[in-house]
Amino acid sequence: MNVKEIIARRVAKELKDGDVVNLGIGLPTMVANFIPKDMDVMFQSENGFIGLGAAPEEGKEDLDLVNAGGQPVTIVPGGAFFDSATSFSIIRGGHVDATVLGALQVDEKGNLANWMVPGKMVPGMGGAMDLVVGAKKVIISMTHTAKGKPKILKECNLPLTAAGQVDMIVTEMGVMQVTKEGLVLTEINPQYSVEQVQEATEAKLIIADDLKNMEI
Repeated sequence: MNVKEIIARRVAKELKDGDVVNLGIGLPTMVANFIPKDMDVMFQSENGFIGLGAAPEEGKEDLDLVNAGGQPVTIVPGGAFFDSATSFSIIRGGHVDATVLGALQVDEKGNLANWMVPGKMVPGMGGAMDLVVGAKKVIISMTHTAKGKPKILKECNLPLTAAGQVDMIVTEMGVMQVTKEGLVLTEINPQYSVEQVQEATEAKLIIADDLKNMEI
């Protein structure tokens, strides 16, 4: 099992029957592949539909049916298409139960930076700024480090997407909850020690008294 699959499988366990969930581009889109078949989760895509299904089989892609990142997707029975204004009304109106996003940086106060890539031209901020303040729960799914450098910091130094909106961080190393006291490590991948997780994290982690092995 690769690192991204570990993360996506764990995030999928956070979702509940009946949830409306928005998946960000990249790694978060993999979450749809690991929802139990008997669970009814409606995935919303900010480019204008609800009812995102699993990734299509190779050779069966419909290039007119893509997610916000331009990747071919499937749509489940009962899915619906609409314009961007309606899509963002759903997001801004508080109708999204959870959003799963990637990140360049997250800090111990729940601040998120995920739109400005240093040294690269970016087309715009995308919908992340609306999602992190509109969704009821914000889950960050990302690799723990980037080229060996921590992505979970004491304080973000890239332009913020939003301040204090992150609820949970899931990486290949563990699960962290954002609290008023700081980041609490609640689950750990048994492949790593607490010391290894802390070493890869700039922010000081609070270790939960009932620290569990990460559910994958």
